Amino acid sequence: MSSLTALKALIRKDLILFLSDRRSLLLTLVMPILLGGFFGYLFGGSGVAENAKIEVGLVAVDDSDIGKNIAAGLKADKSISILELTLAEAQDQVRKGKLHAAIVIPAGFGTAAGAALFSARDKPEITLYYDPSQTALLAVVKGVLTQQVMQTVSAEMFSGKAGVRFIDDNIRESEKRAAKNPEAAELNKFLLSLRKFQERTQGDESTASTATQNAPRGLSMPFSTQDEAMSSGPKYNGYAHSFAGMSVQFILMMGIDAGIGILLARRMGLWNRLLAAPITTSTVLLARTISCALIAFGLLCCTFLFAVLVFKVKIAGSLVGFLGVGACFALMTATFGLLIAAYGKTPEAARGLAVFATLIMVMLGGAWVPAFLFPQWLQTFSLGLPTRWAVDGLDAMTWRGLGISAAIPAMLVQLGFAALFGSVALRKFHRDER
Repeated sequence: MSSLTALKALIRKDLILFLSDRRSLLLTLVMPILLGGFFGYLFGGSGVAENAKIEVGLVAVDDSDIGKNIAAGLKADKSISILELTLAEAQDQVRKGKLHAAIVIPAGFGTAAGAALFSARDKPEITLYYDPSQTALLAVVKGVLTQQVMQTVSAEMFSGKAGVRFIDDNIRESEKRAAKNPEAAELNKFLLSLRKFQERTQGDESTASTATQNAPRGLSMPFSTQDEAMSSGPKYNGYAHSFAGMSVQFILMMGIDAGIGILLARRMGLWNRLLAAPITTSTVLLARTISCALIAFGLLCCTFLFAVLVFKVKIAGSLVGFLGVGACFALMTATFGLLIAAYGKTPEAARGLAVFATLIMVMLGGAWVPAFLFPQWLQTFSLGLPTRWAVDGLDAMTWRGLGISAAIPAMLVQLGFAALFGSVALRKFHRDER
């Protein structure tokens, strides 16, 4: 029997054994699809669904016009969903995680905020309760609250009844101090000018149309933003990344099973019987590597085919690049399985260590959550893992829509790890034969 014939027979045998185990085959295909769909939905799906509003409780203790207008502005904001509660209810809802945050507008806030707008002293406090697991949303809630408070307080102080009373009181006090203090005289002139502005504004409002009267008043953001997502490919599809990550994870798990299979064959004596035939150890290991790589590549293609048909994932980049990244990852997976078989003492111990190492590689490689969410030092560290390059390469060829030039680095790194794992495993197998 020639080496090539033996190689083909061994590869065919491995493929038949894998395909005959329907339960394992179904599990290997179904699990990445189920988890890929779940994580893809969490990370934005196909990008067409509206963002969910942030649920925020509101305890409006202040009954002034300013307090009422702030509450009305918060209710009208499109980014949050307001639920009016008592203080005890708000604290209880946030504590139990039923609300992301709760805003408490205390009694007397309107009057104190108006005075603090000009004096910058004795600023009133708005208590903001928040769920510690939702710290990322705290800045959003603060931004919405700041906008509503500044617009409402400034509108009231410049043209509202409370502002008129406040200015009149300060004019009388400044007039008393103006004779002795030049700065008070300057302040008095400013306040008189502001009072005239208020009178003119109120006169304009009396003759303005209903639409003008209902228009937002006070200080507001002097700009607006135009959000435009940019990528080389189609509109972002969260399923593309999640299917890449889950495929990488479960195909690596299949590689572990391939390595454990060799350890089980050694335990049962099947490995020695196989090597007793007129074939070399290198031929047997090469056959196992090729068959494992073919299975891994087939699983990857089937998983992404389902993603394309059901979840509208697109290979928007280079199809050749996608297949190249997949093939290199499959080869790396196969040699990873050989490495486990070479250094594993028992199937049980080897499986535990291999699963742990795989989960670490998958987690740090950005398979569960995108790597750009990691701290910068961790992003740099993860570049030393083959899983990071596999996920990034698949992302580049799918939703990012990049050309084959973006796939080449991922392919080269995967081939480098495959050569490393394969050479180390082969050396260990030959050493054990001596």
